Amino acid sequence: MIKQKYFNRMARIGLCFSALLALSSLAFSQVDTSFNRINLSYTDYLSMVVRGNLEYAVEKYSINIADAKIEAAKVFQNPSLAFDWSRDEENYSLSAEISKTFELGQKRKARINLAKSERSVANAMLLDYLRNLQADATLDYLAALKQNYLFRVMLNSYQTMKELSDGDSVRFSLGSINAIDATQSKIEAGVLRNDLFQIEVERNNSFINLSTKTGTYISDTLFFPVGKFEMTRRHFAIDELLTNALNSRADLLAAKSNLTYNQNSLILTRRERMMDIDLKTGTKNSYLNTGSSSPNATEIFAGIAIPLKFSNFNKGEIKIAKFQIEQGELLYKKVEMKIQTEVLQAYNQYTSLCKQVGSYNQGLLDQAKMVLNGKMYSYSRGETSLLEVLNAQRTYNDLQTAYYETLYKCNEALVELERAAGIWDIEL
Repeated sequence: MIKQKYFNRMARIGLCFSALLALSSLAFSQVDTSFNRINLSYTDYLSMVVRGNLEYAVEKYSINIADAKIEAAKVFQNPSLAFDWSRDEENYSLSAEISKTFELGQKRKARINLAKSERSVANAMLLDYLRNLQADATLDYLAALKQNYLFRVMLNSYQTMKELSDGDSVRFSLGSINAIDATQSKIEAGVLRNDLFQIEVERNNSFINLSTKTGTYISDTLFFPVGKFEMTRRHFAIDELLTNALNSRADLLAAKSNLTYNQNSLILTRRERMMDIDLKTGTKNSYLNTGSSSPNATEIFAGIAIPLKFSNFNKGEIKIAKFQIEQGELLYKKVEMKIQTEVLQAYNQYTSLCKQVGSYNQGLLDQAKMVLNGKMYSYSRGETSLLEVLNAQRTYNDLQTAYYETLYKCNEALVELERAAGIWDIEL
């Protein structure tokens, strides 16, 4: 009698779970109309990033500023015009004078060369910023693809468990299984449903991140990546990668341009220590206080002024410029070593992850899927337990998740390798 009451109670619990799951399934099956989706290929996305990224737009102004500095460096010294008036009891005088400073030592040319060097540094830094922007944007696109694949894995798992749960409800009503198994399958479906909601949020957030990189914001629209996630394995020669990196990396070019800038700065510092010459000429007219409009005396004068450069005894500016050159040389060597290290590490990481992806492609996923199908078939015939089915389902889910995570890391490693080597031919 007690045993019968227990099964009746479990039956009622099972029916309640079945009703709740049916309602939740109906709610989930409704189409989410809160966002419009725009399919976005990788090529179009990268073009939008280059055109619309706000940080890159800010960086591009450094080129305009450098060009303006070149124009400013071309300015000649302006002449000066002066007028004087003086008066005493007997007469008064008027004088006019024009003067100009003439720079010696080709200071203007040195300033122009320094401004051009600064422009080269700015251009190299902008290229380096673009290199990193393309790589970072590609990683965001790959992350969005990964999240979409993980969402599909969870959706398929939920649908599979939902079908199993629905089948268990029917089998329980027919007396083929007990209430515990029917309830357990409903609980598993509910857990997967909650996991599906969470991963959908993570996927949508990764889509929103794509909009941020492109400099666009549309509150009711998401960019939906449609690129290829499974990239073909690439084969690289490490010596070629190192050579290409040292010849084309924009940050190394920036370090070299900065070294040239420091050298031109030393040249300008030395030339500015050379003396300049001030030349002046003018005329002075003296008038009697009788009101005569004709001067009673006219003087014409000219002069030259040579500054005494006592400040040149202080060698501080020269020392600063020399130290900056030495610092730039060390920085250049540091960047070279950094590039070589990055290329070697990225190459090792990429080859290792390609091997890991290969292990998944050798039938591991297919075998796990086959085991799951076999367990579900046996369970439907009453030949195996629900626990074995759930274990097979979790194993298959974990393998799929691990596969897509590893595939993403492999693609990420390829991006980092090309970023380090100074090449860019990624296609998705």
